[in-house]
Amino acid sequence: MCSILGILEIKRDAQSLRADILERSRRQRHRGPDWSGVHADERVILAHERLAIVDPESGAQPLYSEDGSVVLAVNGEIYNHRELRAFEAPDYPFQTASDCEIILALNGTMDADDLCRALNGIFAFVLWDSKNDRYLIARDPIGVMPLYWGRDAEGRRVVSSELKALHDLCDQFEIFPPGHVYDSSSDSLLRYYDPAWRHHVPGSDSGMAVIETEAEAVAALAESLEAAVTRQLMCDVPYGALLSGGLDSSVIAALAARHSARRIESGEVEAAWFPRLHTFSVGLEGSPDLSAARVVARHIDSVHHEFTYTLQEGLDAIEDVIRHLETFDVTTIRAATPMFLMARRIKAMGIKMVLSGEGADEMFGGYLYFHKAPNPQEFHDETVRKLDALHQFDCLRANKAMAAWGVESRVPFLDVELLDVAMRIDPALKMAGPERMEKYLLRKAFAHLLPDEIAWRQKEQFSDGVGYGWIDALRDNAVQRVSDADLAAAETRFPVHPPVTHEGYLYRSIFEAHFPEASAVATVPGGKSIACSSPAALAWDPDFANRADPSGRSVAGVHRQAT
Repeated sequence: MCSILGILEIKRDAQSLRADILERSRRQRHRGPDWSGVHADERVILAHERLAIVDPESGAQPLYSEDGSVVLAVNGEIYNHRELRAFEAPDYPFQTASDCEIILALNGTMDADDLCRALNGIFAFVLWDSKNDRYLIARDPIGVMPLYWGRDAEGRRVVSSELKALHDLCDQFEIFPPGHVYDSSSDSLLRYYDPAWRHHVPGSDSGMAVIETEAEAVAALAESLEAAVTRQLMCDVPYGALLSGGLDSSVIAALAARHSARRIESGEVEAAWFPRLHTFSVGLEGSPDLSAARVVARHIDSVHHEFTYTLQEGLDAIEDVIRHLETFDVTTIRAATPMFLMARRIKAMGIKMVLSGEGADEMFGGYLYFHKAPNPQEFHDETVRKLDALHQFDCLRANKAMAAWGVESRVPFLDVELLDVAMRIDPALKMAGPERMEKYLLRKAFAHLLPDEIAWRQKEQFSDGVGYGWIDALRDNAVQRVSDADLAAAETRFPVHPPVTHEGYLYRSIFEAHFPEASAVATVPGGKSIACSSPAALAWDPDFANRADPSGRSVAGVHRQAT
């Protein structure tokens, strides 16, 4: 986890910008507290704040080509960099052991889109080629790493990891889209990641190799997810795993624990506290997640750390959470607050990287409203919509809540090779129903690694699982702070995405205090949702529109403790 900030297309007085860029980069230093680096020439200034996870000794950025003419600033991890070094760039004169230097090597031999497609990782980068007066900007396929871009009053291009570094500099700015690369030499923004599954019509001959049987799907998932977890444990510092006790985080933790145990048993490493897996959970006292996580930790023999917080501590953190997350989305803030509090405790223990379970619900239809999907086509289309929007919701939450305290969150479920497997499964096999739990295939693939009560535990959204009193407290707090008259006038004060609840109004007001620009509001999605659905899925059940709330407990007849 790092931050990047760049000013490009500078036409005059480059050196006069340096002090301002340093101040703005400092606003993002929580993402990379270990070291700072700056490149400045007549056309470009790139600032980098580093969180050292791979090659802590020699991987400082910006990185340079051998002759110094190409400069690279990256926020990311390239999990297949060793394979790419061996097979795609065997003769390149690497100067560091950094996983990110492979981007410099491939830049000399591949087009921009092919370069990005070759990378298995999470990344946002700016590459500047001074000889050719050309720059590239790119973001990983799903948007795990945040990135924004805009133009300032002088027409210069500004790129930043977080809004807080550019929102008051640019006249207009927006989210840099995931799965895209911009090439200044052609002034083109190209979608390099557009897999066949995004356009798949179930039952049609689309040319995609569909996985059509349950046995094949279970075997492919078991193999590909274990490979993804192993890849993402590429790390030179102490690491851990977030463990809510839900299916997704439990599977990731179990696979990571098995990998760590194998390394110890093989003699590759000593059986010290690191790399023995440490797991972390958070919740209100007596919450469902804390008790479930305890069961998993005992089963996989991890070193488990359980953190509790009070309702007041959570409420006190809301403003900081909104400032760090740069969103007013209710679902995201509810879930991010306990994660934000947990990240601080994790950092205090010396952990710099954690594995997390985001992404499984989107690709497997794990949210409880998916029980109401009317047919395989609607089910599949909704999973695509959810994955396309993930960078504005769970990816944003996992990344920025942890990065607020200098901790990197990695998401094995969003590994591009696993995504290719999961999204090629016939959606009819994924669908839930009265006799078939949500994420049934995932449960079948990994039930042997988990206690039965965890493998077959009903989906519990994180903001519910930390304790049902948490959401109730957030609502009550908002009612106390926002009057009915204020809410009635919400459309006048907030004409774009006007809030419809006291809670939404409160979060929008706090967001506006930090990011008042219209462009900032446009970076946050709007529309009604039930249990984290897209607005389109509200049509699946006549009752959905009336019960629209992000909590999983809003799905009547499915959640066992529906409200």
